[in-house]
Amino acid sequence: MWVFDVTPLIYLAKVDQLTLISHLDEPCVIPDRVYTEVVDTGIEQGYPDARRIEQSVEDDMLSVISVDDDEFFSRIQRNPKLSDADVAVLACADTHDGVAVMDETYGRDIASTEEITTRGTAYLVLYLASQNVISVEKARTVIDAMVEEGWYCSPNMYAKIVQKIDLFSE
Repeated sequence: MWVFDVTPLIYLAKVDQLTLISHLDEPCVIPDRVYTEVVDTGIEQGYPDARRIEQSVEDDMLSVISVDDDEFFSRIQRNPKLSDADVAVLACADTHDGVAVMDETYGRDIASTEEITTRGTAYLVLYLASQNVISVEKARTVIDAMVEEGWYCSPNMYAKIVQKIDLFSE
């Protein structure tokens, strides 16, 4: 199970590439708290990417899942540096032995401490290119478009991503 956090959804939606997740081999879910943050709040604030995410749920590409307030949830929720959405993603991934799809370093560090597997948005794009689901040209276009839309990627990380994309074309 792929459990999506806010940032990957927003940036894939901004560049109109949410359909990429339909090619993943496991179910793709959004914790209800993430849905509230990206769709309900996003629509209220007039973000077009929120409508794209809502449509992906309506098209059954993504499923909204509730997250129990269990002991793990309660424990990590006490961390003031994690948003409610981050807590829900980590708790859902922990409960369902899923992969937390998140880009923020702090959340990924907490996941590592808790032995929860994480992957980022760039990983998904690279994975699909490595499986020949999308072309290397499309992978590069998606990454560049996300950066243009404000997706944060350090220059060093961007260079590594481009290098991996280039390896796929050899």
